[in-house]
Amino acid sequence: MNFMVHLLILLPARIASYFSWAGPLIMRIVVGYTFMLAGWGKLNNLTQVTANFAGWGIPFPNLLTPFVSGVECFGGAMLIVGLFTRIPAAMLAVVMLVAIKSAKWGDVDSLETLLGFEEATYFAAFMWLAIAGPGAASLDRLLVNASGGREKSI
Repeated sequence: MNFMVHLLILLPARIASYFSWAGPLIMRIVVGYTFMLAGWGKLNNLTQVTANFAGWGIPFPNLLTPFVSGVECFGGAMLIVGLFTRIPAAMLAVVMLVAIKSAKWGDVDSLETLLGFEEATYFAAFMWLAIAGPGAASLDRLLVNASGGREKSI
């Protein structure tokens, strides 16, 4: 039994510990790039996106469309480099909840359907980044180190 625990749990954990910086970095790059481009596209087509927001019943679409588009574009860019990561990640998680509620909620007939939305996957990714942080390969870590802090949870 000890051999199995060592072989199947402890050894893979030891190997993975050398690459703990890679998980958050890969997640930040993938979702950051996706949302930076999506936000940029929305910022360059505000009239149509505002009409979509109004059609989905989002209140104050003339105000919220440029705001959400900016959060997606600039928040995505901040995630890529790991700058103030928890803030844009939390904001984008809220954007995903609103997207599900406003544009997809009518299609929900089961938990399987809800969890099958790509917005639910993005919500989970953003929540993970907001809670776990950007990881070692980030500007956040460089800023903490430059300020004299040595916070391990960055």
